[in-house]
Amino acid sequence: MTAIALTIAGSDSSGGAGIQADLKTFAALRVYGASVVTALTAQNTRGVQAIHDVPADFVAAQIDSVFSDLAVGAVKIGMLSRPETIRAVAEGLRRHAAGIPVVLDPVMVATSGDRLISQEAVETLRGELMPLATVITPNLPEAAALLGEAQAEHENEAVGQARRLLERGARAVLIKGGHGEGRESVDHLISVDGTLRRFAAPRIETRNSHGTGCTLSAAVAAGLARGQGLAEAVGGAKTYVTAAIRAADSVPIGHGHGPLHHFFALWQ
Repeated sequence: MTAIALTIAGSDSSGGAGIQADLKTFAALRVYGASVVTALTAQNTRGVQAIHDVPADFVAAQIDSVFSDLAVGAVKIGMLSRPETIRAVAEGLRRHAAGIPVVLDPVMVATSGDRLISQEAVETLRGELMPLATVITPNLPEAAALLGEAQAEHENEAVGQARRLLERGARAVLIKGGHGEGRESVDHLISVDGTLRRFAAPRIETRNSHGTGCTLSAAVAAGLARGQGLAEAVGGAKTYVTAAIRAADSVPIGHGHGPLHHFFALWQ
């Protein structure tokens, strides 16, 4: 049976992040990808020039269409910029996704530094979607924003913030260390039962990191759609993203923060 994953996220017109990165990741990991578009962005490797939000009722219609026909094995959620969109997605998950793994990537700021979500939407995300997610995948700035705290500077601080996100209703937290310092990029996965796992990879010096967070969360969803456990899916996603970052400079795109090379295993 073909594994199917659904991405609910915004469109990146330059193809490096959002829906486009998710679908590339699903394809690279041999998973069929479906999509629900929540926003259209005019952006490139240099930044985000404009955002056009899709009406919440049309987001809901897309969710209903996909689930009424496709046997979705996992859901990845990315950019949701407005409270009404977040509520529509939460209601859609309650209608259709009982028992289906959900990966929530709380996208707030683009690699370029452009803010993608309002403070009201952050609060709605915490209350409506975090409790429905199998795992949330914030980076260090996003974890701090969800908690209203300063960004963690050390691993133990990051783990502490992950634990506090569990107290806020998350069922599992993968806190990503890509914005940290040191020779390794370290991610920590912690579940409600207290199990803590550490995933480390060499930090790669490159400016071509556009879409890294989208790609990692999509790769986790792909693993879950293929029947992997959460820790196995996270480990595979970390390995895939590290390789995609390492290969990014071989396909330079644009004049700013270029994308990862999602298909490094197929062509250079």
